Amino acid sequence: MRDNDSATATNRVAVLPQPTASSAGFAWQGTALAFIGVFAFSGSFPSTVLAMRGFDPYLVAMGRAVIAVAVAVVWLLAARVPLLPPKSEWRSHGLIALGVVFGFPLFSGVALDLGASTSHAAVVIGLLPATTAAVAVLLAGERPRAGFWLAVGAGALAVTAFTLSRGGGHVTLPDVLLAGALVSAAVGYAEGAKLTRTRPGWQVISHALVLAAPVTVPVTAVLAAVTDVHPSPSSIAGFAYAGLVAMFLGFIPWYAGLARGGIARAGQTQLVQPLLTLVWAWLLVGERFGLVTVVGAVAVLVCVAFTQRLR
Repeated sequence: MRDNDSATATNRVAVLPQPTASSAGFAWQGTALAFIGVFAFSGSFPSTVLAMRGFDPYLVAMGRAVIAVAVAVVWLLAARVPLLPPKSEWRSHGLIALGVVFGFPLFSGVALDLGASTSHAAVVIGLLPATTAAVAVLLAGERPRAGFWLAVGAGALAVTAFTLSRGGGHVTLPDVLLAGALVSAAVGYAEGAKLTRTRPGWQVISHALVLAAPVTVPVTAVLAAVTDVHPSPSSIAGFAYAGLVAMFLGFIPWYAGLARGGIARAGQTQLVQPLLTLVWAWLLVGERFGLVTVVGAVAVLVCVAFTQRLR
């Protein structure tokens, strides 16, 4: 009996550390996947600006969802997955659609059309990780530790200071619209991550796009008929990126990363998004930035490092 007990205890000691290491690796996989999604999303604002050089801003906001739903339907059919989610999940997919199919593209697109620069919009949306973490507490039941919130708060302060310094210390209508985009995206991200715990991320965003299609498709058709359209290679490329990558492909690793790494923790990778967007804005739109941007970049990256270490 003693030998058996001793063997059992030895086995338990050997087995117990394994889930911890596995969980840690799983969390870091989530962080890596989330970063891939962030990299895809970082081109959203510059591509929207390019698209609006040839298309109406409302047409861009709705039309990008039509591009995405076309791909989503093909993907669902090829995988032999029903086009509609179970009725028990319609509420969740409806929130995702309101957040990332309607809210974020409309609010951010109009803000850019009213004069917000790509760089200014990028740093305002830099508050998204903190907002997503707060929404996760309400919707997904996550409870990060106090140190985690301190790191989030530091990141939010860094982004806010960066935003105000570049915006002259004023809050404008585009800022209010960007705040609406901020909240919309946070709700869509948190709700989508909950569903991605039980299914692939591409199914989650695909079903949200399909549920929104009865609105996005006819509205896009009307806008295409009544608004001025002046397509160019760059505006078409921007439109295509906004619809295919920012509205669909980016959500596949993003939702998977949030589900694996935790909505609040993996979501902090999005603190890097403003910096990536600034690079794209410089390369694609010709915007310039100076020392303040470099300081903000360092501050944000430090906060990202701390949020990832606080498990």
